[in-house]
Amino acid sequence: MRRGAVVNIESMLRSVADAVSAAELMSGREVKHCWTSIGGPSVECKISRGVVAVNGKNREQREISEADIERVIDAARAVKFPVDREILEVVPQSYIVDSQSGIRNPLDMIGVRLESEVSIITCSGTSAQNLVRCVNRAGFVVDGLVLQTLAAGSAVLTEEEKDLGVVLVDLGGGTTDVLVYENGVPNLTFSIPVGGNQVTGDISIMNNVSLEAAEKIKVEAGCCWAPLMEGLDEEIIVPGMGGRAPFPIPRSVILQIIEPRMKETYALVKERLEGMFSGGPLSGGIVLTGGGANLLGAADLAAHVFGMPVRVGAPLCSGGLSDDYKNTEYATAVGLIIEGDIREGRDEHGGSKREGSSLNILKRMAGWIRREFF
Repeated sequence: MRRGAVVNIESMLRSVADAVSAAELMSGREVKHCWTSIGGPSVECKISRGVVAVNGKNREQREISEADIERVIDAARAVKFPVDREILEVVPQSYIVDSQSGIRNPLDMIGVRLESEVSIITCSGTSAQNLVRCVNRAGFVVDGLVLQTLAAGSAVLTEEEKDLGVVLVDLGGGTTDVLVYENGVPNLTFSIPVGGNQVTGDISIMNNVSLEAAEKIKVEAGCCWAPLMEGLDEEIIVPGMGGRAPFPIPRSVILQIIEPRMKETYALVKERLEGMFSGGPLSGGIVLTGGGANLLGAADLAAHVFGMPVRVGAPLCSGGLSDDYKNTEYATAVGLIIEGDIREGRDEHGGSKREGSSLNILKRMAGWIRREFF
């Protein structure tokens, strides 16, 4: 993939097959279906409004039902998009019942007029089709597409951070994807076509080393915050290309390459955020995730650029092999499991078919124990 889009289907389907095969081997389970994330510059967000009259049993008592909520959301999503756009997510922001605004859940309230404001997140239809095609050709059925940052947010953000307002910055290889939560719900998403691959490329060009060697240098010895390097100007040995002998590079030189690129990435995110977000204060600060968040000093530099509290977000512990998956690299993968479990319990209108995801996870675990041991 390059900048969030598939550029080589054959290579990608092999990567998908290898990844799922490794997951099957570790878990001891066979995989036939999966949930797939999508992100990158092809994803766009638009705010829309819908208005409906409440269908009550009588004029004296018009109680808002789930059907009314479904109708007002359908009214809000009835927006014309270009033929090459596909609706990925429809996220209700708030509701207005008659003249009362700022309502999170209007169910069972009394009113005559119901309004909704929703975020409609769309993606390129061709990008989505190519992604699904790769997974299908690898031998798996895609149950649904999920916004990448939404999946990552489900794994690394707390409910308190979402309520306070938080910015999730997913530092990927080809892109940096951003999702803003306000009052507990996603409010804004955008993508910057710059990621960790650009950092690797800079190291490769400036030091005349292969991309593989540059990636290893970045991961093992990279740093993007100068105060952390004070008094630690050690050298690292880099393998030469074309049979040339290995040679040393001071870590301070690597710092001088990585820091400007990371600072530029954060500055681009800040500029887009200030230009697009007009909501209230984001007291939850910034949460960094993705492979780039593992870079030494990533949070310190972000705090300096944004002027806000910053933390690195790894998947919150959900049991199992937590030592293996509790890494920022796996935030989206863990989030897809969470989102997939939730969405499998929804009907076509978004209602729940079951009592709750956590309860059903326990039920399935109990069923597995009975089958395996009794």
